[in-house]
Amino acid sequence: MTDYPEADYDLNEVIQAGTIIAGDLPWSPETAPEIRKAFTVANNWRDAHAYPMRSVRYSMMWFMRHNGIEGITAARLKRMQAIRRKLRRLPHQLCDLQDLGGCRVILPSIADVRTLVSMVRDRSRHIIRDENDYIKRPKKDGYRSHHLMLNFQGRDRTAVHDHRRIELQVRTRLQHSWATAVEAVGLFRGEDLKGNKGSENWLRLFKLMSAEFAMAESSKAPSNVPSHDDRVRELRELDAELDASAMLQNMSHAVRWTDIAVPSNTPARYYLIRFDNALKRVVVEPHFVPRWAMKSYDNAEELDNQSGRETSNVVLVEADKIENLKVAYPNYFGDVQLFKTQLNRLLKGKDVEEYTVAPQEQVNVSRPRENPDLVWFKRRIRWS
Repeated sequence: MTDYPEADYDLNEVIQAGTIIAGDLPWSPETAPEIRKAFTVANNWRDAHAYPMRSVRYSMMWFMRHNGIEGITAARLKRMQAIRRKLRRLPHQLCDLQDLGGCRVILPSIADVRTLVSMVRDRSRHIIRDENDYIKRPKKDGYRSHHLMLNFQGRDRTAVHDHRRIELQVRTRLQHSWATAVEAVGLFRGEDLKGNKGSENWLRLFKLMSAEFAMAESSKAPSNVPSHDDRVRELRELDAELDASAMLQNMSHAVRWTDIAVPSNTPARYYLIRFDNALKRVVVEPHFVPRWAMKSYDNAEELDNQSGRETSNVVLVEADKIENLKVAYPNYFGDVQLFKTQLNRLLKGKDVEEYTVAPQEQVNVSRPRENPDLVWFKRRIRWS
């Protein structure tokens, strides 16, 4: 019996499941079995990206170590509600989504981003299927990061994972503070600011701040923004109207969070984050065994899958320690302090400070084994 997942997924069943979960889900005694079957398929297909995602993350750590680059890495499996929204919004099938597994790398500077991206291009065995340099060409809303869409290529027994699609995001600390502030404010206000929906004034504030961050990093600003002096003037007007600085300051206090104690001699590798949208409460649940982490993730999403409403925001993240989890996903903890600090500097007539001191991560690891114990990944699509 092999320790690896058996690659016998029926893509037609995956496609059909994607069509069903993207719909309105009219739950009834007659339709419930078909809908539950669709979510079982979708969850299993998402979970099949966990090993490739982990392998890509470990490769990034290895590249960083061998180039003396310090920073933070983390990875996550895409939330089912986000999968459903994407299937509704874009003409994609479930098997074609490029970010069911996502790896994030947060680095001190633009130079570090370019170095790491260059190494991925030149030395990674994975196929770069597509690439979006949002640093060179920012999105209209101001989003800036470098994205590489990878097709996983394994070796020997890990070849069963070949062609799984993993999205790699490489960004600076400043870019990360901007992107996670957009998500944090959206979570707090109950608006999809990340999807350009919600308060026009907040969206404008974030676009202007993106231009200031780009100027600090000597990079291209988003289109259709005024000069620096006019941006600062408009930011002051928006701050007064939104009370933005005060709200950003209060967010970390308004969001209450707790985690389950983790023994120091048995560090968790997976963390299930649950954000209660109504209570603004976060619970972090560490997991040591991946298969139980996956099961908890699937179970945590089941209520929202049935109701069609997002009563909570749940995500399963892989990180080396909880401190790195908070750096990589500060939006779930209401932590927007770096963004707030930079906004306050601008409001006082000072320039943005480029972040130059990297958070520490233990990357002095050997190259990850291609044959780890993955008995927990022996997952065929099963109906229950």
